[in-house]
Amino acid sequence: VRLTGLLLTSLAAWYLGHFIAARVPQTTIFNAEFPDIRKKPVLRAPVPKRQKCDHWTPCPPGNYAYRILSGGGKEKMAKICFEDELGLDNENQFTQLTWIQKFVKYFQLHTSYHSGEMMTFIRNAPEGTLLLMATHDDGSTLLKNDARKLIEELGSKEIMNIKFRSSWVFIAAKGFKLPDNIQKEKINHSDRKTNRYNGWPAEIQIEGCIPINLI
Repeated sequence: VRLTGLLLTSLAAWYLGHFIAARVPQTTIFNAEFPDIRKKPVLRAPVPKRQKCDHWTPCPPGNYAYRILSGGGKEKMAKICFEDELGLDNENQFTQLTWIQKFVKYFQLHTSYHSGEMMTFIRNAPEGTLLLMATHDDGSTLLKNDARKLIEELGSKEIMNIKFRSSWVFIAAKGFKLPDNIQKEKINHSDRKTNRYNGWPAEIQIEGCIPINLI
């Protein structure tokens, strides 16, 4: 008797479930009982705000941003950025930046004449001028010693060490002193045995912030 009752109860429960399933749409059951089971939250990190000259962090208020790059292979041009303006990023091009009459000029040092032309450019720069320099390809072979000394007088510690195809970046000031804690110069030499760019040095860069009141 008990076994018969158990079987009848099970049969009735199965029939009731089948009856409900046949008459109630599956979407209704899913939406009613499991409304959020497939709605998983998508976590997205906020897009970082781009800083001037691609700095990781912004310069403090009242500062100019700069970034200078050199090296990384034959096809990669040197770049000079000041206050988010690219003054040099293509061969044989120079640009007058809008910020406080900054000038950028490309000197092809394939003849000694251009070494003297660069010296004239530096000497004619007025007091209170920032000078941002970078090499592409070879900036050493025909760079005369007097030109090196002139750059050394601006504060360069590496210009006398520059070699064939060395990557070199430098920032200097005429008529005022740059802060001691900023990046001013970096150099990387060509080495066919170790460089990944077939004798061209890997890319180097310097960047920083310069207080406006210094200029």
